Amino acid sequence: MNPMNPTNPHPEASFSRRKCLCVDLPRIDYQDAWTLQTDLVAARWERRLDTDVILLLEHPPVFTLGRRGGMGNLTVSEDMLQERGIPVIQVERGGDITFHGPGQLVIYPIIDLNAARLGVADYVEMLEEAVIRVAADWGITAGRDPRNRGVWVSNSKLASIGIAVRRGISFHGVALNVSLALEPFGWINPCGLQGIGITSMEKKLGQSVSMEDVRQNVKHHLEDIFEVEIVMTDIARDSGMGVLCLQLGDNGVPSY
Repeated sequence: MNPMNPTNPHPEASFSRRKCLCVDLPRIDYQDAWTLQTDLVAARWERRLDTDVILLLEHPPVFTLGRRGGMGNLTVSEDMLQERGIPVIQVERGGDITFHGPGQLVIYPIIDLNAARLGVADYVEMLEEAVIRVAADWGITAGRDPRNRGVWVSNSKLASIGIAVRRGISFHGVALNVSLALEPFGWINPCGLQGIGITSMEKKLGQSVSMEDVRQNVKHHLEDIFEVEIVMTDIARDSGMGVLCLQLGDNGVPSY
C-alpha cells in the first residue's frame, strides 16, 4: 500500500506551472536508455521538443563507470562478470563506478537547465531532495553526506547521483535502491569509496516495497520540487527513420 496519498496543496497553482513530460518505462537495456536520452537531448537542443522529459525505468544488471571511474574500483575479475552476463560500460556522467539492476528505480530527467534557470549544483540538490522525501514517505530518515553526492542513511548509500550536461541540457540522473539485490555492490568500491555500505528501502524496512508506489511518489515530489505539472506520455521509436516520437494523449501538449 502507498504510505501517502499525494495531493497538490495548491491546486489552483498547477494551471500556471510549466509542463514536463514523464515516461514510465519497464526494464530497459542500459545502452538503449542511453540512446533514448541522447536523442531527447538533441531534440531538446534543436527545439524539435519544447518540453522537458523525465524517464522512469529499471535496468538489467550492469556496472557503469562515470568520468572519474576506472576498473581499479572493480574488486572482482572481468571474467567473472562475463560469466554472469553483466557488462561494464563507460559513460559521460559524473562520478565513479556503480551498479544498476532490477529493483532499482532510475530517474533520468532531460531538462533544459538554462530555460529552467537552474545551476548544476542546485539541480543535483533538487534530485537529492526528491529521493529524501520519497524515503521519508516510508518512514526512512535519509540525508546528504559531504563525502559524496547522493542520498544516505547513516553510513549507507540509498541512492546514487551522476549527471551529464550537454549544451545546457541535463541527462543521466539518480538511481534509488528500492528492492534490488545488493550483492553486486560488494564487487566494487561504490562510487570509488571504501568502507561504506549500500542499502535499499526494503533492507531498511525489513519488508517489501511496491515499485509502482515508489514511482508515483517520485512523480509527486518532482512536481513539487521543480514546480512543474507532470504529463504522462509514452515513447515509440520509428526504426526505419530513426525518429523518436512522443505519443501523447489529450493533454494539450504538442507531439513531436
